[in-house]
Amino acid sequence: SEQILRVFLFLCCCRFLLCASGQCVKVFSTSTEECIHDLQGHTDLVTGVLLRPSNHLQVYSCSLDGTVRLWDFTDGILIKTLVIGHPLYSIYASAQHEGVIFAVIPTELFQLVAVQLPQSGDQLAEVRELSAVLDSVGSSPAATAFGRQGEFIASARGLHLEVFFFRKQKSYRFSLKEDNKTGGKNTFTCISCHPKDDCIATGHEDGKIRLWRNFNHKKEYTYTTLHWHHDAVSSLCFTPEGTNLLSGGVESVLVQWRYNQPSQRDFLPRLGGAITHITVSPDGALFFTSHSDNKITIIQSCVKVSAVIQGLVKGESVRTELMVDPRSKALVLNGKPGHLQFYSLWRDKLLYNLDIVQQEFIHEAGLQQFEVVKAAFDASGTWLATVEERQLKDAELELNLKLWIFDNGTQSFVLNTTISAPHEAQITALCFQQAADSQTTVLVSTSRDGHFKAWQLEGPSWSCDFVGAYHGLVPYCCAFSADGSLLAVGFQEVVTVWSPASWELLATLSQPPGTVRDLCFGRLSCSKYLLGTTAGNLLCCWNLLTCSLEWSTSMEISLLLADPLSENMAAFCFQSGCTDLFVFKPSEPRPLFSHKAVCSGKVTRAVFAPREEMLESCEESSQWLNRSQLYFLSQQTDLMTFITKAEEDRMTDRRKQLVIDDSVAMTPFYLLLGKHLPQHQDRRDAASGLTPESTPLPQSSAAIKELLHTPAHVLPSTSFLCSMFVQSLLVSVTGIHVFLRKTEKCLKLVFSFAVVSLLFPPLCLVLCITHDIEKGKKKKKQCDQDSESVWQGALKTSEPRICG
Repeated sequence: SEQILRVFLFLCCCRFLLCASGQCVKVFSTSTEECIHDLQGHTDLVTGVLLRPSNHLQVYSCSLDGTVRLWDFTDGILIKTLVIGHPLYSIYASAQHEGVIFAVIPTELFQLVAVQLPQSGDQLAEVRELSAVLDSVGSSPAATAFGRQGEFIASARGLHLEVFFFRKQKSYRFSLKEDNKTGGKNTFTCISCHPKDDCIATGHEDGKIRLWRNFNHKKEYTYTTLHWHHDAVSSLCFTPEGTNLLSGGVESVLVQWRYNQPSQRDFLPRLGGAITHITVSPDGALFFTSHSDNKITIIQSCVKVSAVIQGLVKGESVRTELMVDPRSKALVLNGKPGHLQFYSLWRDKLLYNLDIVQQEFIHEAGLQQFEVVKAAFDASGTWLATVEERQLKDAELELNLKLWIFDNGTQSFVLNTTISAPHEAQITALCFQQAADSQTTVLVSTSRDGHFKAWQLEGPSWSCDFVGAYHGLVPYCCAFSADGSLLAVGFQEVVTVWSPASWELLATLSQPPGTVRDLCFGRLSCSKYLLGTTAGNLLCCWNLLTCSLEWSTSMEISLLLADPLSENMAAFCFQSGCTDLFVFKPSEPRPLFSHKAVCSGKVTRAVFAPREEMLESCEESSQWLNRSQLYFLSQQTDLMTFITKAEEDRMTDRRKQLVIDDSVAMTPFYLLLGKHLPQHQDRRDAASGLTPESTPLPQSSAAIKELLHTPAHVLPSTSFLCSMFVQSLLVSVTGIHVFLRKTEKCLKLVFSFAVVSLLFPPLCLVLCITHDIEKGKKKKKQCDQDSESVWQGALKTSEPRICG
């Protein structure tokens, strides 16, 4: 499951970066930017990640499932689970409050409570003691923060700032007016406390930052105002020494304020999506920002971008279908506004964004801009078709159909043809003729104007080849058969079948009332079938040889799609607030596989991604995954998939290889070659079919290790290194004496046998024959034992496995 990288992240020992992602916590390496572990165990959304103050190799995570879990994140091991009994929205801790963590739970509003950690060694413990600290706090993790040395905790909600002092056991509340004189909104959005001074920084909806002081006296408090952001401040964070304050918002600009000189500021613009959270490494060397487009940016303290960890870009909605690029095998869908993103499913990384609209995106509420709403690839991945639209108020719909060709030089798509106003109304479907051996490339688009159009490549550009209609009805979907010889177009309640060779209407198929929503042709042995879903909650299967309805079933199908490499089809059925999955063949209506409640809400998009290597699954329930892997988007835009147990184990082993060896010095030479050498070695072992074994290092390894791992500026002269290196290769004197003794013993035996053979030839022959007979007996016995072990192994491997 690929879910959004949520706003809770921090760095530990400058090596690991942790962030919440759906129901798990991801552990990234800051040097390789790879995901090392997925800390899995929660059954609901993870809402907070917190470093354990007494042990910096352990973290707490909290979730809406009402549990707090303690992890050893370097090894990915769950240590302890604490059952709180309430949904947890955020979690806090301080080294001065040992054995206590603080959490926000829902009551009539939201309440900050102190959780006394049980001292038992049980792996599962129930927390019974909760004591209220503040009764009305914000649910956002950014709305609460600990003050200097844990002496107080501050929380902001609405127009109120409340500070609780632990020694006094007393809280003070400070309020602002709803609107100031200039019409700005004073509502609190985020908070951060200075690590060494009694100062609280608060962000507000109008873009202002206030620095509060003297708040330990309710009537003598003061605050100063900083202003640069034009919209709400989403996150604030002080550096560890308190010399700088970092702020961010929708402008996607990181602002660094000097604490004692607020007029001096540093800016880092154009970071991508809106900044949602900011954190700093313990030594202050690195800054981290998370963004609304599911991205984490690693920034050096000199305010320069060091690296980017990009997840699946999630916009406001996914208007295109989920597609697989035939060339790169990347998942393609809407990304940044006006872009298509190419996402590697194997590496779990964004490859690149393709700018379709080619216009600057302006962040302004109510401004209508072009959106990419449709896209399709041809069978070879040479051509990409996109549709972009913009609907202005009291104006006609603006439509552009663009055809892109793959450029081998740039290894990307370049614009070939732009067709303005290809239809008079909104385009409803787009598909290429998928026959790989076709002489011509054909693209079909359907529209609410009542027509479908066939576009054909003529010379260097595209033009309209045919316009079709059926009794003034509106076409909502279309599909080509696998060999490209048939085109099916759904005109409201009627399915029409056309010949692309002559554009002749071959047949019409009708069904009970209901607009046809999806059309899919069968594949391979089921190519004679055409399946469709209707708005009347019917799944229909037509036989194209008889032009009759083969079978139908009543269920609310939200999505229907076919596997391009097998006869299998997948149908997502929505009922009782959840989506069920059914995998079946058109020739056999009985499902091959079914899974109840794969996700909550409706599945909006799905695709079968072909595998590079076919799985050899022996489990009948997972046979349908052998050639392709099914990916789908939930209503919450979470990308999910089905994998076998063997695949999960391989992924775990692959991630374990990404952990950095602490014993190796991080020299420039190691950073250049160290992380690549093990991968090349694994490939050689796999190619040769050898299993890596633990072998002792040669005698020269100590000298080589010292040579490679010592920084260059502290190494001795090359003449000294050369002599030391050569000496390490020489065999020791002790080793030579042992070798000579063994050689002398062997020579004596050979000489004795030669003398006996000369004096007593028959005796020598008998000795040789006896030796050969004994050797043959031993060899036969060994062969019998090997054969028996092979059969036993075959019997063991042929035992049936019971799958739950």
